[in-house]
Amino acid sequence: MISAGEASGDYYAGLLLTELRRRWPETDFFGCAGPHLRAAGLRPIIRMEDLAVVGIVEVLGHLPRIWRRFRELIGAARSERPTLAILTDAPDFHFRVAKKLKRQGIPVVYLVAPQVWAWREHRVKTMRRIIDQLLCIFPFEEAFFRERNVPVTYIGHPLAGRVQPTLSREEFFRKHNIPLDRPLIVVLPGSRPGEVLRHIPPLVQAAELLSTEQPLSFLLVASPHCGTAVFEEPLKGSPIRAIEGDSWNALAHCDLALAASGTVTVEAALLGAPMVTFYKVTALTYAIGKPLVKVPFFSMVNLIAGRKIVPELIQDDMTGERIAAEARPLLDGSPNRAKMKEELAKVAGSLAGGTDAIQLAADEVEKVMGRCL
Repeated sequence: MISAGEASGDYYAGLLLTELRRRWPETDFFGCAGPHLRAAGLRPIIRMEDLAVVGIVEVLGHLPRIWRRFRELIGAARSERPTLAILTDAPDFHFRVAKKLKRQGIPVVYLVAPQVWAWREHRVKTMRRIIDQLLCIFPFEEAFFRERNVPVTYIGHPLAGRVQPTLSREEFFRKHNIPLDRPLIVVLPGSRPGEVLRHIPPLVQAAELLSTEQPLSFLLVASPHCGTAVFEEPLKGSPIRAIEGDSWNALAHCDLALAASGTVTVEAALLGAPMVTFYKVTALTYAIGKPLVKVPFFSMVNLIAGRKIVPELIQDDMTGERIAAEARPLLDGSPNRAKMKEELAKVAGSLAGGTDAIQLAADEVEKVMGRCL
């Protein structure tokens, strides 16, 4: 059984499933699938899209649907009795799944470590009980979990070595009718409808401010989960144009990225894109969650670097004026831009191990499977 609860986890799990199907061609795989897992051949019991909600308060209205999907997935596990379960990220959902699976005697491999080093560290006690093997993707995580007696292996980041453009700058600009004689700012507001709609107003305001100062092109890359239709009304009359997909080409060839804090900032670092990062939740979610956060940064790029190398505009700091102010020095060819690109290259280097992360993950899954049979 394989389950992914959000877009990045679906991508990683899809890569892992492809490798496991190569190694075990006769195995039946089922579970909670997003588009990547479905494309890789997972038999979907439930759809990942039904679980993708961010925020402490925001999730409340979706709880009845999530609870129904949870029961469907656990019911399938009870009737089909999988030899092994691979759960990917989304700890609020998957910790509950793992508890049920462990009661059925089903071993659990957990791909992508929950960020308990950032907040809610008490969950480590639960992890020791419900996880047979944890696979972490950031270099600082292995020591943290090993010191707390969680069985862990650092596999490296699945995106390292995979994030590459498929088009040249000229080809990409021609494909999307972008003028070659002006800087390109790529807007990446997130992958879920709720978060992107919170982020769009200040991003539009920033684009309008920056456009009055010099000719610029703005391209918003919508996630497949969100699609471009959700942006038609919010972007009407703004300088920002929305496309779907092509994010790696966009990041590789842009002059600047305005990126929601999350996996996309790691993609930007691997592609060398200077960036301004941001994130905003509802006021109540922020008030509840902020005191629980123990790390000095929100952006994964800064956490990996161990220092602030990209701007972070969180909650009330995420305004059009602040975004524009942080963007200006990264567009004018100043030393700020060169320094950031140098620091991003170091982050990218720290994520690229000597062995492919998915191959290592599959090796670890095989070890756990060997103990089951």
